[in-house]
Amino acid sequence: MKINSHQLYVILDKKCQRGRSFLETAQAAIRGGADVIQLRDKELSTKELIQQGIPVRELTRQTGTVFIVNDRVDVAVALQADGIHLGQDDLPIETAKKILGFQVLIGKSTHSLEQALTAEREGADYIGVGPVFATPTKPSYPPVGLELVKEVSERIKIPFVAIGGIDVRNIQEVLDKGAVNIAVVRAVVGAENVEEAAWQLKKEIQKCPLQSQGR
Repeated sequence: MKINSHQLYVILDKKCQRGRSFLETAQAAIRGGADVIQLRDKELSTKELIQQGIPVRELTRQTGTVFIVNDRVDVAVALQADGIHLGQDDLPIETAKKILGFQVLIGKSTHSLEQALTAEREGADYIGVGPVFATPTKPSYPPVGLELVKEVSERIKIPFVAIGGIDVRNIQEVLDKGAVNIAVVRAVVGAENVEEAAWQLKKEIQKCPLQSQGR
C-alpha cells in the first residue's frame, strides 16, 4: 500500500470525535471516501491504544484502506500497520525503517521547504506539509501558509499530504497550490456527520486535475 494521488487522509483523534470510538469514526470516514486512516493519541497507554486499534486495523484490512500509526513505533509493530508517521522530534527515518522493515511506509511531518527536502533525502515515503492554516490541534505550530504548499509541489518528488486547518471552505485554495492529497482531523472526525463530511472533501479532491511529479 502507498499514498497515491487524490487521496483523503483522515486522522483519528479522540479529543475531536464527539464521544465516538475510533472504530465508529473510522467506519464512517471510510464510507465517506477516506483512503488513509491514521491512528493518533498522545494520552492512551501502549496497551490501551493497541486494544482500541485492533478493530480499526481489521477494518482497514477488510476495506483496503491504508492504515498509519502516529509516532508510536511499538504500536505500529503490534498492529502490523501499513506505515508510521513521524514528527520532527521522533525517531530518525533510517531507524524506523530498521525496526519496521522497508516495506512499511514512513511519513514525516514538515513545516518548511528545508525540512521537506531533508525528509525526502533521508528516505521518507511521503511527507506531511503544514499546518497550512491555524488549527487548535497544533496550537504550538504557526501556519506555514499556502506558498509552502506551492513550493513543495514544485520541488518534492515524493507524495506529500497538505494538513492543518483544511476544511470544505478552504480546500480549493490548497488544491490550487498543487496539493493532491489532503489530511484532516476536525473537518471529518469532529463533524456531526462524519461520512458526509468525508464525502464532501473527497468530492473536492477528485475534481482537482492530476498534478505532475508522479503524484
